[in-house]
Amino acid sequence: MAFLKRLGFFIFGLSIGLVFLTVFLKKKSEETGSEFCYFPNCRALKDIRSKNISYSDAINQLIQEKQLDSTDIDNFLQNGDVNFKRSQTRTTPCKTYIIEGTLREKEAVLTVKNCAKKATIERIDTQ
Repeated sequence: MAFLKRLGFFIFGLSIGLVFLTVFLKKKSEETGSEFCYFPNCRALKDIRSKNISYSDAINQLIQEKQLDSTDIDNFLQNGDVNFKRSQTRTTPCKTYIIEGTLREKEAVLTVKNCAKKATIERIDTQ
């Protein structure tokens, strides 16, 4: 019986602490503009966004032909899903990520080479 009483106090204190942390961290992230990425997909995309982004010749050509613009790429890097099975995450010095998402209401796949100081958008394939 004493065990159940202690367990009840523990669960009550834990729930109060979780509510406090959720409110406190949410306010902090809204004030500073920071985000908390714990899942692999979010961490990979945040790492790519934090670097200088350059474009391959093929991507530059698509941008010049007005078939693609920087907001499309930003959308991929914010809302895309990294396909880790197809990505090469253990290569050095650069990792290659395959990011799946939508491009003007069509399914598309973006290939990004993520190096230490910069990320290069290699190509985009629409399906």
